[in-house]
Amino acid sequence: MAAAGGVSSDDVPILQTENLTSNVKSIYYSRTFLSIISGVVAGIWGFTGLTGFVFYFLIMMVASIGLLAKSKFSVQTYFDSWSRILIEGVFGGLMSFVLFWSYRFAYDIIHIF
Repeated sequence: MAAAGGVSSDDVPILQTENLTSNVKSIYYSRTFLSIISGVVAGIWGFTGLTGFVFYFLIMMVASIGLLAKSKFSVQTYFDSWSRILIEGVFGGLMSFVLFWSYRFAYDIIHIF
């Protein structure tokens, strides 16, 4: 992650738009990738109903903790708010998760063949 800005003499963080945009894109792409992988895993493990959704939100919670650790818990240096790390891309990734989870292609490959 690129640092989104520095600190001026007034201790007010200055966010650079290019770096902030790059960081948000990184979060979005990593959550989309994790959504696809977790959907395939949930399909292979045969999760159904509420269990699958709980699995997804647990994966997203672990991803948020990982992003916080990656930013060394200094969110204001890389992002403009905590919500960027905590909820950015979670509900967009949910659609990818459901697609790969309900498709059950991976489940059929593993358990039928």
